[in-house]
Order: sequence, then C-alpha cells, then structure tokens
Amino acid sequence: MNPKLVLVAACALIDADGRVLLAQRPEGKAMAGLWEFPGGKVEPGERPEQSLIRELKEELAISVSEACLAPLTFASHAYPDFHLLMPLYVCRRWEGTVTPTEGQKLVWVRPNRLRDYEMPPADVPLISHLMALL
Repeated sequence: MNPKLVLVAACALIDADGRVLLAQRPEGKAMAGLWEFPGGKVEPGERPEQSLIRELKEELAISVSEACLAPLTFASHAYPDFHLLMPLYVCRRWEGTVTPTEGQKLVWVRPNRLRDYEMPPADVPLISHLMALL
C-alpha cells in the first residue's frame, strides 16, 4: 500500500544580515516544539507559489510577490503514515514586518547555526543547501 503523498511548500526567508527565519511548531500540532521553515500544505487547485504567498500572509503577516520566490531545492521524506514532498523556496524581499500571527515562536538564525535547532526529519537535509547558498 502506498502512503498518501502530501505536498507542502516551505520558504526560507532571508533577512538583510543573511539570517534565516525558523518557526516553532505550536503545541497541539504534530511534531510540536520542532523548528521549521514557514509554509504549509498546498491546497487543491493551488500552485506551490500561491500556497506560500497565502501561508506567509496568514502565519507571518507579510506580503510576498511570486517574482521574489526562488526555488532552491526540495525534500522527499517518508513519514510513517504519509510521504512528504516539500519544495523549498528562498525569499529575500517582502512587504510588512514578520509577525507571528498564530502564537508561534520565531527566530532568525545564521546558516551555520541552523543545525542547533531541532527540526522535523524532512527539513534537516535542506540545511546544507541553504548553507551552500548563503
């Protein structure tokens, strides 16, 4: 039996100092307490870019234009009950101030410190790509 394929788009927001934004998964969600790149599930009929623009507005109160989303790499990870496919985009330009709207903790992290934060297994392989970029 093939597990369900779940498509999630994630974004590495990079500030002017070259730091990457991580968000902590809130209590009550799967893998609560782990740190991840902001983003979320791609809804039916949505492209990954559209889903990121929507999620970043909902979760962080920022407006991102599709032209500012650059695909970097992707994760393909088998969790016990589903298979995650997660494109990771990089974004260096947005409008508004990054604000946690869902009570999540946020932290700006230098690329060489990303491994200091416990992440879901699918996110971990993405770190080396970010380190190479930054």
